[in-house]
This record gives sequence, structure tokens and C-alpha cells, in this order.
Amino acid sequence: MIDPTPYPELNKVIEELVASAQAALGQSFVGAYLQGSFALGDFDRHSDVDFIIVVADELSDTHVDALQAVHRTIYSLPLGWAQHLEGSFFPVATLRNCGERKEPPWFLDHGSQSLIRSDHCNTLVVRWVLREHGVILAGPNPATLLDPIPADALRQEIRATICTWGQKILDNPDRYANRFYQGYIVLNYCRMLHDLVKGRPGSTRAGARWAKAVIAESARYPGDS
Repeated sequence: MIDPTPYPELNKVIEELVASAQAALGQSFVGAYLQGSFALGDFDRHSDVDFIIVVADELSDTHVDALQAVHRTIYSLPLGWAQHLEGSFFPVATLRNCGERKEPPWFLDHGSQSLIRSDHCNTLVVRWVLREHGVILAGPNPATLLDPIPADALRQEIRATICTWGQKILDNPDRYANRFYQGYIVLNYCRMLHDLVKGRPGSTRAGARWAKAVIAESARYPGDS
């Protein structure tokens, strides 16, 4: 595997993740990929390490137990990046078709060492990033596992996220009344609005640049906005 990131310690963690997942899953292992900021080129030393591991079918209890042990081991590695993994284990059918599932995929949250069931990564945006920009760690090109995702479908999902997340913020404002969340919310809404207009997912940095330019233009010509 060619070094997938410019950070040697992170590459060691990723190598351990892929090798351990392959050993735990055996013939059920299909492929492993980076998505998110490391796929879009918008990463830094504080980024989450978003991964997708594709499996042939729904994970058995034996597979889940083995993967739980894998993530406990990785989390305890004396490498800072070991606590920054975040990702999901997708059966091939679920990855190709959002509707082809009985339960949410198994998911490792950022900062966690245990898998849970979650639809966190089960979105069209994640699938688009994986298909178009996913970093191959092992397995086939992700474009062979996913059909192209139409821009209109992406826009529909982004609109829904803008509304549902916004309502959660309005319903519980105290949770977000701090410097971290305020900056996080602004940057993410800039990114989502950028993606809505462009019809494709982009980086947070691209969203911030786009929003800054649009806002500046609106301030110059307020009657045209």
C-alpha cells in the first residue's frame, strides 16, 4: 500500500487497521478506503480519519466480535492518530443501494473504540465522495462498487440535512452556545450551501471561500441578493 497520507504515524495506524480488518473478516473483506477530508484534500493534523470498509454481506456476530477487538487494540496504540479513526463497515448491497439494508451499518465514532449501529456514514454525500475521490487502501476501485449519484439526489439530501440539523440547533441552543460549535456550525453551513449550489460535495475550505465571496458580493449589491 502506497502511503495514503503525508503523516507517517497515521499511515502506520491505517496499515494496522486494514491488515487487522482483513484478518478478522477473511473472505468477507472486499475493500478499504479513506473518504472525507483525506479524500477531498481538506485535511490537517487535527482531522478525523474517515474510512469505509466494504464487506461481502451483513457481518456475523463472530465478525463483529473480532472487529471490536481490533478497534480496542488500535485505540491503545501509542500513536496519537489511533484515537481519530471514524468510519463504517458497509455490505456491498447496502453501499450500492441505500434501501438495501435491514439495520444501520456498524460504525466507529470519532474517539471511540467500540462499534455501534449507526447511519452516520449512510448518506449519498459519503457515497459520492467515496466513488469520486476515495483513497484506495485495499480492494477494487470504489467506482466499481457504486453507481454514479445524480446531482439532484445530492441536492435533495443536502436540503434535508440543512433543515433537520438547523431545527435541532434551534430546539437546543444551549448545547451549541460555545466557541467550538459556533465556528463548526458556520463552516458546515457554508459547505452545505456551497454543495447545494454546485450539486456536488466539496471541502469545508472550499465552502468557506465560496461563502466569503458570495457574502462580500451581496454586501456590495444588497438589492440584487
